[in-house]
Amino acid sequence: MASIDLNCDMGESYGAYRFGRDEELLESISSANIACGFHAGDPGVMRRTVALCLEKGVAVGAHPGLPDLAGFGRREMAVGAEEVYELTLYQLGALQAFVQAEGGTLRHVKPHGALYHMASARGDLADAVARAALRVSGGALVLLGPPGSELLRAGKAHGLRVAAEAFADRTYRPDGTLTPRTEPGALLSDPAQAAAQVLRLVREGAVTSARGETVPLTAETVCVHGDGPHAASIARSVRAALDEAGIAVCPPHGA
Repeated sequence: MASIDLNCDMGESYGAYRFGRDEELLESISSANIACGFHAGDPGVMRRTVALCLEKGVAVGAHPGLPDLAGFGRREMAVGAEEVYELTLYQLGALQAFVQAEGGTLRHVKPHGALYHMASARGDLADAVARAALRVSGGALVLLGPPGSELLRAGKAHGLRVAAEAFADRTYRPDGTLTPRTEPGALLSDPAQAAAQVLRLVREGAVTSARGETVPLTAETVCVHGDGPHAASIARSVRAALDEAGIAVCPPHGA
């Protein structure tokens, strides 16, 4: 039977600010990437989100980002490899403490925003993220990243299990990279379109680019961004389409 992991970035509220419909999203997904306080989230939100995930049987992962609360972690920063190692280790350790306190196990790690893209392109930063994941877990964490990225190469080099990731709510360029958010048509807001993209990905190992070309793409996990206004609807539509097609939805590598 074909299978795919459906993951979502969540736990991104902090202080007096509330973002996302996490409880609703948890009904549709198999893995959650929880913000660790740098780009979003705070200790109370982390604890409550972990507890909700464990209650729903959703695999808990860490979503470490750059220390850029104002920019939601989506702006590049001039950070070196050792700084990336330290800030990743710090965030993984913080979330792991909440997971252990709730009686669960941290399953995976997926960098957020600019850190995700920087580490996907730069081998030194990818190595820093992978080293942090290894030191925290002894090799038990699954590292998520784009297909063919430096992030996945570094994870494999350090003996980590890795999972290539695609996106339900983003469009692709002909070369298989994501359409930048600054360009028109970068986001998919129609739940039916997002579901069709995921079904084609699983069935054919391909997606359709923003310009209509067929783009070969294989992945073991698909992300729905939890902060989007249509996130809950997209997640429901994608999950319903996968269930109807007989495609199992489960965490990658048994995470």
